[in-house]
Amino acid sequence: MQTYNPTIHHRRSIRLKGYDYSQEGLYFITICCQDKVCRFGKIVKEEMILNDFGKIACEEWIKLSERYPNILLDVFQIMPNHVYGVIMLNDNDVGATLAVAQNENAVAQYDRAGASPARTIDQNDGAIQRVGANVGATLAVAQYNTIGSIVGAYKSLVVNQCLKICKSHNKYMGKLWHRNYWEHIVRNEKSYQRIANYIINNPTKWENDKFYPK
Repeated sequence: MQTYNPTIHHRRSIRLKGYDYSQEGLYFITICCQDKVCRFGKIVKEEMILNDFGKIACEEWIKLSERYPNILLDVFQIMPNHVYGVIMLNDNDVGATLAVAQNENAVAQYDRAGASPARTIDQNDGAIQRVGANVGATLAVAQYNTIGSIVGAYKSLVVNQCLKICKSHNKYMGKLWHRNYWEHIVRNEKSYQRIANYIINNPTKWENDKFYPK
């Protein structure tokens, strides 16, 4: 198996200059907790076990497809201190097949992919999911949204729900999320397979992960 590639998740220029993030395409998203604090649970025998915060992070991710009619959710993983997910921005029918980013001029220099191969998808504790959009969703939101606005909404929703738990127990939560997020544009099926397999395998490599708290 290939080792973790930090250039995907930690490149300093985390937004691609000149790229239209509202256009149809597939994006690999990484969202981290502040200071790598493990807020969402723990890895036990190479499986992710969600705590209450982790369940909220999982549920709110799934609900994104209800809140935003122009997206489809694919494979995702809630890890102890970060979230991985693949999002498709879709301008067409909800049942559309895999789309890749078309802005070749802006994307060409960022053809990066590196992930750990695997063959199956484990769905223990709801931590790894493939989620289809809710065709009947009719929430009053803008038809098209950027990746940035979608991630920002997700982070806010998770914070609000987790804060309710803390307040009910009279506990201080502190800052939950790192201030930004990382994204990788998925350009083709081969890149998608590598990324999906990396996400799926992440719990088995937790102690070697860049986000593992030292």
